[in-house]
Amino acid sequence: MDSRPIGIFDSGIGGTSIWGELQELLPNEDFIYLADSRNAPYGEKSEERILELSIKNTEFLLGLKCKLIVVACNTATTNAIDYLRENYKVPFIGIEPALKPAAINSKSKIVGVLATKGTLSSSLFHSTTKNHAAGITVLEQRGTGLVELIEQGHLQSDELYALLESYISPMLEKGMDYLVLGCTHYPYLIPILKKILPENVTIIDSGQAVARQTKSVLEKLDLLSNSSVWGTHQFFTNKNEKILSNILPSSKLNLTVSFKDF
Repeated sequence: MDSRPIGIFDSGIGGTSIWGELQELLPNEDFIYLADSRNAPYGEKSEERILELSIKNTEFLLGLKCKLIVVACNTATTNAIDYLRENYKVPFIGIEPALKPAAINSKSKIVGVLATKGTLSSSLFHSTTKNHAAGITVLEQRGTGLVELIEQGHLQSDELYALLESYISPMLEKGMDYLVLGCTHYPYLIPILKKILPENVTIIDSGQAVARQTKSVLEKLDLLSNSSVWGTHQFFTNKNEKILSNILPSSKLNLTVSFKDF
């Protein structure tokens, strides 16, 4: 058994959607979350820059003795996780769009994927599409500008609604019945998406699958905490503490948010 914390990093606040699933499944684990909001979004950056930032984030979390690291960013996963696994000894859990279950369950055989440029252009996404979406029309849509608005806390803005509607409407016209959210920021768009999408369109993301995989790896490697009390949750951001705090639940979790100039 291992009482060290689980590390999570993302290009900003979006990966808190993954943290939410993790802490629900693993309530006795301690977590350290790193929000690199200063450099958001990763999806518009070069592969070299994404790798550089992912290394920086990894070494920050390893400096805090994390026993496992969740790369809670689709773009960082697709562009950097192979390098991270080859060069660091801790296990890494990555995130990729949940295209497989969408492809299996789609009745129209038309699936939409809303993601960043960095994810959609990656070799990992293309191989996932090839391996799991044979016979399926995959409609790829870059969510340009969405991460920036979420990072600014504009979750209820008319600007966000209009931008999202402009991305979704063409996919609806082509007959999609599944929408895959390919960025960990995007689950925070679900309340708006439910206003835009008809009832026959199913929204799917990776959060629960990532939590289950994390628990499985911890069990396999005998890294689960044996604590009988709720875990602690430390959040670090290099930009706006208030926006990060506002998106977190106002519950009785042992939770702290701090600014860190990293």
